[in-house]
Amino acid sequence: MYRAEQIIHMMAPPIPYFLGCGYTVYQPREEHPSRRNIGIFDFIAIEYGTLHIGEAEQQWALGAGQSLILLPNQYHYAVRPCEEPTAFYWLHFHTVCSWQQLPVEQSPFPYPDAEDHNKRFLTPPYSLQLPKMWSMPYPEQTYRLFRQLLKYSVKRQSSAFWSRQQLFEEMLRAMDLRQIESYASPAITVAEKAEAYIKSNYRSELNSEQMSNALHFHYNYITRCMKQVYGMTPGDYLSYYRLEQAKLLLLKTEWPIAEIAAYVGFSSTPYFSNRFTLRNGCSPREFRKQFAL
Repeated sequence: MYRAEQIIHMMAPPIPYFLGCGYTVYQPREEHPSRRNIGIFDFIAIEYGTLHIGEAEQQWALGAGQSLILLPNQYHYAVRPCEEPTAFYWLHFHTVCSWQQLPVEQSPFPYPDAEDHNKRFLTPPYSLQLPKMWSMPYPEQTYRLFRQLLKYSVKRQSSAFWSRQQLFEEMLRAMDLRQIESYASPAITVAEKAEAYIKSNYRSELNSEQMSNALHFHYNYITRCMKQVYGMTPGDYLSYYRLEQAKLLLLKTEWPIAEIAAYVGFSSTPYFSNRFTLRNGCSPREFRKQFAL
């Protein structure tokens, strides 16, 4: 199987969203149009023939079963005309989250703005890892999804909207290299195990020794992995998660502040209030009053 050399990392949620798709057939001597800074991602999947296409300094001869993602801020051009009948599916999509294209050896992509993402979308970021150019392991699956998408292109928006986005997300999931074991990064694996452990035990008095014993890794290595993947140490993530659970309880219950602090794992109510205020810009009581009738 062809191994991706470049990966496009996209922070989520929200998930990238579908804009439009089509199916194009070129005859010999026809070529892909040249375009610059189109502002959206262009995903191409070749069904048969060979498409000679370039982006900035890179050039490809894409054959059957291969795919390519063209970036929204680059110059795309035909390297040369097709020499045989060539057919491909194309799909335009966009994302409002940050993204970056990196060589595969620089994976996993760190989250330099993880804190901003948390504040904007109220959840830690997940990084989709989409191969720039790829020999698709199951091309027929991709073609099937494209054919279904094309059927919805002529239907009413009210009946097609959810179906198209669902099909596109199924396509994204098949492309996301984090779902493929051979691409799994040790740092991501350890960070995700640490995250799951924290979420399962956040109400307890967690310490470095407990986490090391549970995950079978030295705490310094766990910390390094979480910083690389989530932009937070285990202690930072534990505090973040406890405070997020506290916000839910402030909204959904009438429990006293001290009871909420103890429930989410804080041994001191004043310390809880201080950490909550620093993170949210208001005290727990003021936060609750914002939403009270």
